[in-house]
Amino acid sequence: MFSNSDEAVINKKLPKELLLRIFSFLDVVTLCRCAQVSRAWNVLALDGSNWQRIDLFDFQRDIEGRVVENISKRCGGFLRKLSLRGCLGVGDNALRTFAQNCRNIEVLSLNGCTKTTDATCTSLSKFCSKLRHLDLASCTSITNMSLKALRLEDEALKYIGAHCPELVTLNLQTCLQITDEGLLTICRGCHKLQSLCASGCSNITDAILTALGQNCPRLRSRLPSGVILEVARCSQLTDVGFTTLARNCHELEKMDLEECVQITDSTLIQLSIHCPRLQVLSLSHCELITDDGIRHLGNGACAHDQLEVIELDNCPLITDASLEHLKSCHSLERIELYDCQQITRAGIKRLRTHLPNIKVHAYFAPVTPPPSVGGSRQRFCRCCIIL
Repeated sequence: MFSNSDEAVINKKLPKELLLRIFSFLDVVTLCRCAQVSRAWNVLALDGSNWQRIDLFDFQRDIEGRVVENISKRCGGFLRKLSLRGCLGVGDNALRTFAQNCRNIEVLSLNGCTKTTDATCTSLSKFCSKLRHLDLASCTSITNMSLKALRLEDEALKYIGAHCPELVTLNLQTCLQITDEGLLTICRGCHKLQSLCASGCSNITDAILTALGQNCPRLRSRLPSGVILEVARCSQLTDVGFTTLARNCHELEKMDLEECVQITDSTLIQLSIHCPRLQVLSLSHCELITDDGIRHLGNGACAHDQLEVIELDNCPLITDASLEHLKSCHSLERIELYDCQQITRAGIKRLRTHLPNIKVHAYFAPVTPPPSVGGSRQRFCRCCIIL
């Protein structure tokens, strides 16, 4: 496997510390290749200090539990960031070994690792107290028990040896079994939380929005990495919850409220008053939103210098009047208007006169042609026009 080049000139001229520093800039594949050059390079390339950040997405089909276990044993406390996104062969046993060996892990993505269950989150809570970013999207077996294990509340969870007090980002997208009970423990315990994705968690209610506003101070602080809330398809959320959230969390920058079908203009009024840093807002399929709500948003604190993207797909009550209200949003870069049937080309054209660089994505159904007289003729499809 190895050559006899251990006494090569480069090994004689450069100290091991410098070679190790050079290796630290290489990716996973290149390190593995270097490890096959010589025995000396094998030791240097596989040194744990070179394996602080690992992304195995490109090798997801080949990654099994034993691979993760071997990586954890080699990297140990050096590993800070690991992405196992899409690695379907990785399960609880391997991740328990990983948690025991890599206790300094800060960023972990288990997105799409469908074999993981609550047992993995229990292991992480016991051994990985420095965990800051955790992505559990599409981990459909995760339940409230996992969130209880990850919370920081000593009185209720004395049986857990260590907790995750540094948790900043949590992605629970399409974790369908999550309810208020589990997320409330996160809100009350993980006080550094500043980014939460609960899209598709259709069981949660306004109690979560209230708890976020009351217990997560970083949602109320100006941070360089942004404050994000994604609750798309959470159809039980209402104006009441968003009112409480807006009044407490003034630094929200990105909000995805797609298919929060119960919200009305009242939510937009509160956001316009209390959230001056709002940059991206998705209201797709929020069918109760009207021109009046957009008027308040267009006149709000975020309108002139902050708002960059607004998505209004499938908002049937929106008309050209909304576009008039958005003309003063000088930072607006993109607006989505698919299936807004009361929006016209003329209205979009008027908006463009004020915001010439804006990207407008709209859909205009083709006009039904009159019955042909004197034989058939060629018809042209005019669907899906991207303006």
